Amino acid sequence: MRLGTVFGALLSFAAFSFVAATTAEQDGLSGPEVIATAAFPETNAFNHVVNGEKNALTVTVENKSGQNVTLLSIAGALLHPDTNVIIKNLTSLKYGVPLFENVQMQIPYQFYSQFKPGDHRLSIWLEHKTDDGSVFKVEAYDSIVTVVDPELSIFDFKLLSTYAMVAGILGGLAYLAYNTFVPQTKKVRGKKASTASVSAPVGTVTATGSGGYQEEWIPEHHLRKTKSSKKQGAVSGTSGDELSGAETSGTEGKRRKGRK
Repeated sequence: MRLGTVFGALLSFAAFSFVAATTAEQDGLSGPEVIATAAFPETNAFNHVVNGEKNALTVTVENKSGQNVTLLSIAGALLHPDTNVIIKNLTSLKYGVPLFENVQMQIPYQFYSQFKPGDHRLSIWLEHKTDDGSVFKVEAYDSIVTVVDPELSIFDFKLLSTYAMVAGILGGLAYLAYNTFVPQTKKVRGKKASTASVSAPVGTVTATGSGGYQEEWIPEHHLRKTKSSKKQGAVSGTSGDELSGAETSGTEGKRRKGRK
């Protein structure tokens, strides 16, 4: 019984060693010599990962294995700096391009960040395969980075355009709600008078059916003169416009003398 137990333990240890060796080979420790490095651009000297933006790195790959190697993909992950627990897997970019021997290739890699500000561990790796179909993973970047929020600026065009769109939407909703829930009073438009009042000309009098006159159209000073002349005619017994026969004959005599 003891011999069987020892023999089983030896078989288990051999199987474990084979699996570990295969895993190590697949991780690139014993695979083709492919060198990969990644770096942030010079404008990001402090290796900041900005939330809400696409963060860029440049991955440099060189095949020194002397074999035909094909680049499959470049991927990454953000991990907890202390426990190395994966917080979020980043974008995986597929390529499928051959890596020529002793030729460096610079490949851009971008990922979108929306994480809690603070220090995190960033890991970037690439996968490649050989002619026999074996797939290997090579680490290109593994370091602590700082996740930060973008700086706010009142002259930020994206921010201003966002505010303008939100304000327009809110204004439209407020106008629609006002027209829906607030009763509107209808204005009644009165018809304009089509005919204008015509005033009678000064000095004309319209006779009525009873033989009188409409004195409201006669100027006041004419009415006064008419009334005074009527009073004088009533006192003298004659109208102010009539002339006596003696006055008429005297006037005609003067005219005759003048003609002579």
